[in-house]
Amino acid sequence: MNAWIRMIPPEEATGRLAELYERVKTPHGTVDNVMRAHSLRPESLEGHVVLYRSVLHNKANTLPFWFLETVATWVSLTNRCHYSTTHHSANMRRLIEDELRAETMYAALACGHPEVAFEGKELALLEYARKLTADVGAMCEADIERLREAGADDGEILEVNQVCAYFNYSNRVLNGLGVTTKGDVVGYYKHGDDG
Repeated sequence: MNAWIRMIPPEEATGRLAELYERVKTPHGTVDNVMRAHSLRPESLEGHVVLYRSVLHNKANTLPFWFLETVATWVSLTNRCHYSTTHHSANMRRLIEDELRAETMYAALACGHPEVAFEGKELALLEYARKLTADVGAMCEADIERLREAGADDGEILEVNQVCAYFNYSNRVLNGLGVTTKGDVVGYYKHGDDG
């Protein structure tokens, strides 16, 4: 079982759903379960993929793609979303292109201590994403000031804010519908693909 609700497989999709499935194919040529989860209401699938691509695969972002994938992994670990953690930690590892560093980064995130592998602006941005995920009602202007003091500009803060917000949405779609990675090709990127 790939989810707790019915998902229409690509080979059975017709009309608008078939059109959208073509648009959401990964570089591997597959439709991931995170997108198939919307198959009974295709318009939400369209909104999901537009948001996903605009925050995580936008070449106008200034933070490196590997770091945005790190934020995605951290938020997903915080939410205990196995699906997104599996996919986006694979992306982080692929994009960092340093297996030892990637393993150290993942281990630090997985045990809840990003300070073991990150410092400065990166650590400050990860701490912001954690608070925004786990204690959103406690957010205050001082949180943004701390990011600026650590060297983040407002555009970078917005990038992390949007990745964090997207994954809080996506993690709830996935966990709330019991979506699994069964049948997915794990990780968005193919070898030689940098975003």
